[in-house]
Amino acid sequence: MKTQGKVFKYKDNVDTDVIIPARYLNTPDARELALHCMEDIDTDFVKNVNNGDIIVAGWNFGCGSSREHAPLVIKTCGVGCVIAKSFARIFYRNAINIGLPILECEEAADEINVNDEIAIDFDSGVITNITQGKTYKAQPFPQFIQNIITSGGLLASLKE
Repeated sequence: MKTQGKVFKYKDNVDTDVIIPARYLNTPDARELALHCMEDIDTDFVKNVNNGDIIVAGWNFGCGSSREHAPLVIKTCGVGCVIAKSFARIFYRNAINIGLPILECEEAADEINVNDEIAIDFDSGVITNITQGKTYKAQPFPQFIQNIITSGGLLASLKE
């Protein structure tokens, strides 16, 4: 599995209330929720994000509440992957459960810049910064987790 897109970059400790503000959680419609993804820290995110684009962040991405809405709205916006130095553990599990590809890679998170064009090979864990001509190596998920993500999440993979 591969993805390619431009980078949206954020700092450390991006919490789930920033990813999807709680004031919008009165609807179960993921497409409607996605209209508000990241709006409290990046008002233009939903206007500018395209399928395959990549979020790059610092430490502890997805901290805060345990709601699955946070990775769900990121995925619904078309984000192809989130690369961070680290993820809050519940966000990490929720991302896998809903089929959002994520990778931890400190060096990539430090060196990749906003608007860089990035390509990711999930089988090998290789992150290629096309803009800068650099590559980084993240630990790829084992095949069974890649299957969950490729299937669109845990429930979808169990149905298969």
